[in-house]
Amino acid sequence: MKIFFSLLFIFTLSYANDATIEVIKKVESLPSIAVEDSSISYDDTFKMRFFKAIVADLNVISIFNVDRHYREADYDDSSVLVENKDMSYVLRYKMYEDDNGALNVDIKLFQKDEEVFSKSYRVSREDIYMFVSHAMAYDINEFMGASSVAWMKKKVIFARIVAPKKSEIVISDYTLTYQHTIVRGGFNIFPKWANKAQNAFYYTSLDAATPTLKYVDIKTAEIKSVISSDGMMICSDVSDDGNTLLLTMAKNGQPDIYTYDVPSHRYKRETTYSGIDVNGQFMSKNRIVFISNRLGYPNVFSKRLDTNEIEQMVYYGRSNSACSANRDYIVYKARESSNAFSKNTFNLHLISLRSDFIRRLTATGINEFPRFSKDGDAIIFIKNYKGQSAIGIIRLNHNKNYLFPLQYGRVQSMDW
Repeated sequence: MKIFFSLLFIFTLSYANDATIEVIKKVESLPSIAVEDSSISYDDTFKMRFFKAIVADLNVISIFNVDRHYREADYDDSSVLVENKDMSYVLRYKMYEDDNGALNVDIKLFQKDEEVFSKSYRVSREDIYMFVSHAMAYDINEFMGASSVAWMKKKVIFARIVAPKKSEIVISDYTLTYQHTIVRGGFNIFPKWANKAQNAFYYTSLDAATPTLKYVDIKTAEIKSVISSDGMMICSDVSDDGNTLLLTMAKNGQPDIYTYDVPSHRYKRETTYSGIDVNGQFMSKNRIVFISNRLGYPNVFSKRLDTNEIEQMVYYGRSNSACSANRDYIVYKARESSNAFSKNTFNLHLISLRSDFIRRLTATGINEFPRFSKDGDAIIFIKNYKGQSAIGIIRLNHNKNYLFPLQYGRVQSMDW
């Protein structure tokens, strides 16, 4: 019996931090939090818009059972409202406009009537209020000691199809509440952030005779052509230091994976299969994953950049056509049905290099273009279901999915 318990203990330690094993937290076990509004200077419509934003963000960080009742309170009161006395935490905030027209937000977090955290925020315009809400949720999450949600403060960039061979490239927050169209006109797709600072990006232009990779400096609005290739030209990933691109090009008639050195403007062919190799993603500095049909159907493979070693990574599914990697984890898109008379279902699955477990992350519709956050805490993806396009967020360690629908057009691809 002691041997059995010892083996069980070792097994538990081995897989305790494996995100492929679902983590289910009952709502009852989460601390409760209510929100109190003490705002001035703004009308009721804007107050309610901000309240809904912070309630949504508190839900997404997934560490609270969030009360959705809107209540107003005096910011300087030392006690929370009577209605919130039984809450584990109460967040009170005050929005006000200063003499320069900037939006200011002061917050207090109460625990059982005791103020335990406070902070102030300021942005130049009220129309970017959602980034204040994201920052508030991030800071509260940090105060609570939960796993980082730094991705909440990052911007998302996506291509939106608005008509046949017509698209827009849009910068937004992760909820799509804020949207700024930065490239209009023509057919421009596959945007990719050029660096961690998110002050530049790449995209593929299909307006000329040859697909061309473009580089955009957001601050100066300068656009440069980087490289062109017949048939296909996509930047699928950028190294952490921004110096190496993973490109899919079809210079020899079939698409292959190339590395492109940004400082020297030189490229190197990494795969030489006679079929299709696409969608390269960095796993580490010297290892990538990519999609190939070298088994006769699309599947996920890995390659070391310093050798010719290629390894099959996925053994479940026979149409695995998109992937993303973060250290020991790979998320991929797999076709779950094969129906010639109706739409098929494509779900996302998660595997770990440390175990044989496979975790399905979605259940309905067409789920595609998964991308890990930099810290691996979350996955962003595109969901198309019943004629509507949405961006989804999967919180891996909390077993929760959130969807943010696009008001018009269809999301073609994205990055964050």
